[in-house]
Amino acid sequence: MVKSVEAAGLPVVHMCTVTPISMTVGANRIVPTIAIPHPLGNPALEPAEEYKLRRELVEKALNALTTEVEDQTIFE
Repeated sequence: MVKSVEAAGLPVVHMCTVTPISMTVGANRIVPTIAIPHPLGNPALEPAEEYKLRRELVEKALNALTTEVEDQTIFE
């Protein structure tokens, strides 16, 4: 699906906890996330810290979305 969307001219960012799966499905822009049960957060954190963590992940994804890539790239 990722390749089809990109072939239509729309860049895609795949955010996931298991980056080898993203590589296998052919995602070009990959952003690693936190953990399988909570990919975009950490319920053990205080609310302000979790908000900061989530914001950083979204900013990283937006940066990846606006970055031209030739090959599969993991944005650490």
